[in-house]
Amino acid sequence: MPQFKQFPLPDTGEGLTEAEILTWHVKPGDTVTVNQIIVEIETAKAAVELPCPFAGVVTELHAQPGDTVEVGVPIITVDVDPGGAAAPESGGSDGKIGEEMPGGRIATLVGYGPRTGTAKRRQRKGSTPAAAPAAVVAPEPVAAPEPVAPEPVAGGYVPLAKPPVRKLAKELGVDLRALNGSGRDGVITREDVEAAARNGSDVSTVDISGYDPATRERRVAVRGVRKATAQAMVDSAFTAPHVTEFLTVDVTPMMELRAKLKNHPEFRDVKITPLAFAARAVCLAVKRTPDVNASWDAAANEIVYKSYVHLGIAAATPRGLVVPKVRDADAMSLRELGLALEQLTATARDGKTAPSDMVGGTFTITNIGVFGIDTGTPIINPGESAILALGAIRDMPWVVDGQVVPRKVCQLALSFDHRVVDGQQGSRFLADVGALLADPAMAITF
Repeated sequence: MPQFKQFPLPDTGEGLTEAEILTWHVKPGDTVTVNQIIVEIETAKAAVELPCPFAGVVTELHAQPGDTVEVGVPIITVDVDPGGAAAPESGGSDGKIGEEMPGGRIATLVGYGPRTGTAKRRQRKGSTPAAAPAAVVAPEPVAAPEPVAPEPVAGGYVPLAKPPVRKLAKELGVDLRALNGSGRDGVITREDVEAAARNGSDVSTVDISGYDPATRERRVAVRGVRKATAQAMVDSAFTAPHVTEFLTVDVTPMMELRAKLKNHPEFRDVKITPLAFAARAVCLAVKRTPDVNASWDAAANEIVYKSYVHLGIAAATPRGLVVPKVRDADAMSLRELGLALEQLTATARDGKTAPSDMVGGTFTITNIGVFGIDTGTPIINPGESAILALGAIRDMPWVVDGQVVPRKVCQLALSFDHRVVDGQQGSRFLADVGALLADPAMAITF
């Protein structure tokens, strides 16, 4: 006799309430195993792949790509006893999450508590209300999973593509529904989109980007990372009293040291960037001014001082601004920071940053210099008390020993919460960071 189990959408981060279904990797009739990846979702923090907590045959998908589902609402039904025999319990969602999956990945989902709610489907142009679902019929067991195919929807089908690829397609005006993916199981790749844009024949004439020819305007729903970032910035800007200070620094000695390290055996396998030097300088300067690494607890009316530095690095990705953290950055050497930053930025760029890696920061650096920007007034991340903006490094005239000479010059901007950090403390911290970048040898005095 069939035995059906439903898998509710879990909370993949800290207190997330909903997620959008991006891509299903299974369909009704497929056989699934414990910890097999079955769906990719997008939360307010990251794109996440969900493993199945039990084995069996898929009987129903309760949400389609594009649907927004609340945490605790079932997203899939699996017949865990398709043969009719009372098979041993596969454990449900208990005792399986955390096991190793194919490829060496570990399932790390948390927060499986039930919650009432329903899936919210985005209205598509030209679509009609869906008919009531038919009663579930237990399918015949199949020998093995079949390749995932795009599922039919009103007006076409939802193509298989990663979020950055979908964003690129929108920017280039390419209709993904007109492409045949060259990736595994027909997934559309970046190369497929770029080729379609070059050929021109596959450029979309269908309105899939929200563009209205009558008004010549394009509307895009605010959700996911953009929605969470916007709310966080509003909360921070209107809660913490911001003060921003600026410092212009001659970083020529830092750049000379960087050039020397390229030929050092210990640093040949790691890319040491100005950001790595800034990260190391911040960690050293925090020891002398711990207030910038503290947080304001309004509920308890306390200032919480941290004996560790979880360093956030603001990163621009195809999904929007994310701030992954380097845990215990203060315990890392310059080389270790360089490796950590290299891995962090690559993961963020691919949209694979885990939700757990984007919470619990104590201080943030935003490297606006990579965009050719000299300085700005950064907004503090909620839960922190300061953020440093690292500007572009430029050749500029500088006075050295009474002579005007060309030097490598950078501007720093420090925004801090004036409830926690006063002017003297903020100024001392910024001066310390500047001194370490101007003369890295000063590090031995800290």
